[in-house]
Amino acid sequence: MRAIIILFVCCFSMIGFSQNDSVFSEANTLYNNGKYAEAIDKYESILDSDQHSAELYFNLGNANYKLNNIAPSIYYYEKALLLEPNDKDIQNNLAFAQNMTIDAIEIVPKVGFSRIINNIVNTFNTDTWARIAIGGVLLFVVIFLAYHFSYTSSKKRIAFVTSIISLFIGCFSVVMAFQKDSLDRKDNPGIVFSQETRVKTDPNSASEEVFRLHEGTKVQVIETYEDWKKIKLSDNSTGWIPSEDIKLLKIF
Repeated sequence: MRAIIILFVCCFSMIGFSQNDSVFSEANTLYNNGKYAEAIDKYESILDSDQHSAELYFNLGNANYKLNNIAPSIYYYEKALLLEPNDKDIQNNLAFAQNMTIDAIEIVPKVGFSRIINNIVNTFNTDTWARIAIGGVLLFVVIFLAYHFSYTSSKKRIAFVTSIISLFIGCFSVVMAFQKDSLDRKDNPGIVFSQETRVKTDPNSASEEVFRLHEGTKVQVIETYEDWKKIKLSDNSTGWIPSEDIKLLKIF
């Protein structure tokens, strides 16, 4: 009985993928014919079925860009970039879309030791650091056994030094994996969707206005309180905006 249920689930999944491929092709045809709004509806119907891909988000970004929908185009390009961070086409189109935004916010660069550590941590993702750690530990075990069973002093010295280096690489990679995971958890970007939003000092409408942001601006969400979100900009400015004015890029 269980096998039959699994078979039915697989069949329905295959049918769903096939239907989405058909819808995706229809959406691409609409896009190529200049019917961008209709193409967006088709693409979004695929998202409604919980099918996600960098290509789908990229095409959604392109269609919205053609209609000068600033916030949605940037949002979908950013979503595509999360899945394919090294894709040059996504990066270039995102840069074009960002040129349509009003807010010009300076980026405060990291300096000194924190910059060096940050660059090292971001060299690989968490999974890659974890794989390196496992490889380092396994290599340490193998070489240490070789050291133990070696008879000549020269081979013992080489095996001992190599095993220590392997152990260091393994331990270092474990630390980097945890650090990268911590950075990823803190990274909570969002795109402003409101045409103009007033950033407040406190999470209530009666508080003082600090500055204003416009659609398409990327922010970091660092805190949530009721219907408000505390944001941080790339120039380290902070404030509170209504939750409805922003759309998060990551769904936790």
